[in-house]
Amino acid sequence: MSNLINLYYTSLPEKQKIYQHLLHFVQVESPNQMLVRFKALFINGFDYPESEILLALDKITTSETAEHEFNFFLNRCCHILINRWHMQPQIHSFIPDLITLFQSSPSRHKIISIREKAIRRLHILVKNFIQSEQYVALRRLTQVISHNQTQRNVHQPLATLMRRYPYLYEHCLLTEDSTIEHKWTVKKIKAEVQKDFELDLSRYVTWKVRCHQASQIDKNNNTSKLILPVNNPTLLSEANLNAALTQFMGRVEGDYTYEQLARRFLNYTQASCYGAFKDDLYEYLTSGIDREYGKLQFNNRLYKQLQNTLRDTNDQKMNEFLLVRTCSQLLNFLVVESATSPQHFTFIDLIANQGTLITTGLLLKIVLICRKVKPYLTKRFAILFNHYESATTSGIVWLVETLEQLNIAYSIHFGNVDISYFNQIKTK
Repeated sequence: MSNLINLYYTSLPEKQKIYQHLLHFVQVESPNQMLVRFKALFINGFDYPESEILLALDKITTSETAEHEFNFFLNRCCHILINRWHMQPQIHSFIPDLITLFQSSPSRHKIISIREKAIRRLHILVKNFIQSEQYVALRRLTQVISHNQTQRNVHQPLATLMRRYPYLYEHCLLTEDSTIEHKWTVKKIKAEVQKDFELDLSRYVTWKVRCHQASQIDKNNNTSKLILPVNNPTLLSEANLNAALTQFMGRVEGDYTYEQLARRFLNYTQASCYGAFKDDLYEYLTSGIDREYGKLQFNNRLYKQLQNTLRDTNDQKMNEFLLVRTCSQLLNFLVVESATSPQHFTFIDLIANQGTLITTGLLLKIVLICRKVKPYLTKRFAILFNHYESATTSGIVWLVETLEQLNIAYSIHFGNVDISYFNQIKTK
């Protein structure tokens, strides 16, 4: 689909004319001037300084393909401004202003009869654009670029927390028509936000370790009180954050960490046939699940899921294709299948009975034995985020906790920060 869209972009001279027009003026005019220009052209549809651009827009909006293609076109026009403005941090605040323009009503005007039909058609198409996935992605982007979100306001919609989860950006901020330039912008933002979180997490852990070391020297704990405190970089409570750090870095089953468990499992099963691998995978996954809960129905459902996966290949020697396919289908089963079928009963049931930490650890187990499905797991959480984004966070505490824990787990196991020294703190 993207190739078809790109082909469409290059095959219509009117679109190219407007793209080049915007590219020129965004480099020479101030953001305020560009907002005025953008509103006159796309929101009002009249009184635009360059009449030939209005005529080009009229050809686009009155074409036979406008109903299907206009969203892609207008989305790209927005991103021409966004990509340029994002290169200059001092004018980031104008990006939300651009997206908010679409919420304003067109200015009143005395319609010139020769363009009356084209102007009305433009207004209809813009209204449709506001309901499109392209505009939804733009609104999410404003949440990422804006830094004014409240840290712990339980009454805020989930959508306002978008910035906190950089691993979701590629699935929530990009659409099928995203250009290479926009993909690069999102990738850059993702890297910046991820780096900031990892640094904040590292500072927090360093502070906790210093306080612990000071308390060991000064039993009255007076020295540790002199150490400047560091803010909790997550939405988890202090206790839950410490539990997550301990869980994802420390020993979880016997003397083994998640990394060690995954390595032992892969070494043990590398020469197995597929049928035997699935049996071992079942044991690997259920070893961290409470036995009483597992006996109710979860273990049985998990076993059936594995047995029904690619059953015709049970006698084949284990290979990467089978591993990726099995793990991706497991994530469908454990989290959510698809955006068109967003049922997630198993996930809710796991969290209700095992808690968010054990549930996140179970998913981490899968990703650590098959790192190629990490984007697939991220996609599952993007589906859940999109499904609940208008819900108030106080009603979906379980999802917020899981998103936060996954952020920590990803940083520890796939990020660029080493906070293993947290293990110096003895957990009670």
